Amino acid sequence: MNYQASQSRYQQMSYRRCGNSGLQLPAISLGLWQNFGHVDLRSTFEQVLHTAFDLGITHFDLANNYGPPPGSAESNFGDIMQGNFGKYRDEMIISTKAGYTMWDGPYGDWGSKKYLVASLNQSLKRMKLDYVDIFYHHRPDPNTSLEETMAALDLIVRQGKALYAGISNYPPDQAQQAFDMLKQLGTPCLIHQPKYSMFVRTPEEGLLDVLGQNKVGCIAFSPLAQGMLTDKYLNGIPDQSRASRNPSLKPDQITPVKLNAIRQLNAIAEQRGQKLAEMAVAWLLRDDRVTSVLIGASKVAHVQDACNALKNINFTAAELSAIDEILKNLD
Repeated sequence: MNYQASQSRYQQMSYRRCGNSGLQLPAISLGLWQNFGHVDLRSTFEQVLHTAFDLGITHFDLANNYGPPPGSAESNFGDIMQGNFGKYRDEMIISTKAGYTMWDGPYGDWGSKKYLVASLNQSLKRMKLDYVDIFYHHRPDPNTSLEETMAALDLIVRQGKALYAGISNYPPDQAQQAFDMLKQLGTPCLIHQPKYSMFVRTPEEGLLDVLGQNKVGCIAFSPLAQGMLTDKYLNGIPDQSRASRNPSLKPDQITPVKLNAIRQLNAIAEQRGQKLAEMAVAWLLRDDRVTSVLIGASKVAHVQDACNALKNINFTAAELSAIDEILKNLD
C-alpha cells in the first residue's frame, strides 16, 4: 500500500509532557497486544496503523510476546515499517517490553539482565529497527534483585538500544524503589504502564501519587476493561465478541452486576453526547497525571472512537459523583 500521512495529523491530537522529560506523548496511544499477529488480517491492521497515525497517534506500543503467536506483532509491525510507513520513523515513539514468558528455559522470562538484553536484541531484529524509544520491564520479578533489573534497563539505554526506560505492572512500593535506583544510575524512569480503567482503579491506591511525586509519566492500558466499557455488552454477550472467543476475557467476568453498571455508565455517556468507550477514555484523561491512554483496536472505528473522546474530557462534579456511585456498587 502506497501510504502518505495526513498533513493535518498534528492538528487532530493533543500531546502531554511525559513526567519530567522533554518527551511529549499523544493523549491516545495504540497498543499492539492483540489484533496484529500472524492470525490476523494484514490489510486490516495496516489500515488501523495508518488511520492512527493520520489522527496524530505517534506512539505505538508492543512487547516481545504480542501476537499471537508470540513475536508476530513485532514482526508484522517491522514489515509495515519497511514500507511507506517507515519514512515517518523519526515522528514516532515505538516501545516494547520484556518480562513475561517468551522462550523455553531459564533465560526466557522474568527480569534477569540476560533475558532483558537478549529479548530486546530479538525485538529489534523482528521490527527491523536500530533502537526503540521506550523499553519497559513488563512485570516485577520476585526472584531477581531489583538492582539487577534496573541495571539492565540502564545498560540498554547506555547502549543506545532504547532512548528511555520504563516499567509496567509495578505496585507503588516497588515502583518507588525502581525510580530511586534508576535515578542513582543516571537513567531516570520515564514512564509507568499500569492497568487502569473505571473497572480497575488500583492505580488510585497510591501509584498515581507516587508517579506524581516522582514526576514519572503514566500510560494506562486496558482502558475499556477489555471491551466491557463499550456498548458491545449492553444486551449481554454477543457472538464474536472478545468474551465469547478470547481467554483473556472470560464470559463469567461479565456478571449481572457489571452489566447493570455498564448500562448505567452508558446512560451518563449518552447525556454527555459520547459513546461509553469515548467516556471511559475521557475519564482517565481527566487526571493530568495520566500522560496517555493506551487503546487496542481491531478496526478503524475503534481508533476513531478513542480520538473522539478528546472532544470532551471535562466532567462536572455531579457526573464524577454519579460515576463513583455506580462503581462503588461493583465492590
